[in-house]
Amino acid sequence: MATIEYPSQLTNGQSRASILALLQNRLSPERYQHCLRVEQTARELAERFGEDVDRAGLAGLLHDYAKEISKTDYIDVIKRNGFDLDLLHYNRGIWHGIVGTWFIKQEVGVTDHLVIQAIEHHTTGDPNMSTLDQIIFVADFIEPERKLEAEVKARAAAKTNMREATLIELENTLSYLISNRQIVYPKTLLTYNAFIQPKE
Repeated sequence: MATIEYPSQLTNGQSRASILALLQNRLSPERYQHCLRVEQTARELAERFGEDVDRAGLAGLLHDYAKEISKTDYIDVIKRNGFDLDLLHYNRGIWHGIVGTWFIKQEVGVTDHLVIQAIEHHTTGDPNMSTLDQIIFVADFIEPERKLEAEVKARAAAKTNMREATLIELENTLSYLISNRQIVYPKTLLTYNAFIQPKE
């Protein structure tokens, strides 16, 4: 496999090697490897669907950068940096996308709007998700180590239809949360409602 390097305008001059070092410092070995797999999956999906391969790869690589940051640090950032305080009712499963982008901007230096937006939307979805957003949302769900039935189904759908793959993931997420009596983030339900309707 060819060595990946990202355009400096996307990384603010950081090499991929330096970004990998930051990731390794923040993440467990298992999650770090997951990020590498999502990076590759996102690049493949972007090529398949005519999206920006570098933006997709970089967003895939960084999507879980903030997944293991402490709850205390998250709460502090939410309170001090103008985030919706309703986020305090949720947890890192939600925070690492929406609030995680703050850490990515501050610590990694990546600020590209489309990369940041795709990372922000990968935990909750968004009714107006772009194809690039959907690619990161789905790549996280279908990377090669994902073996559950819904993940396999979404992987098959993603060969031809990103919207269908996204909908499969949304259905799976909502089903899991409801069956386990866990709170549903409102935007995720709005996203499902948007995607279940035929695209005009």
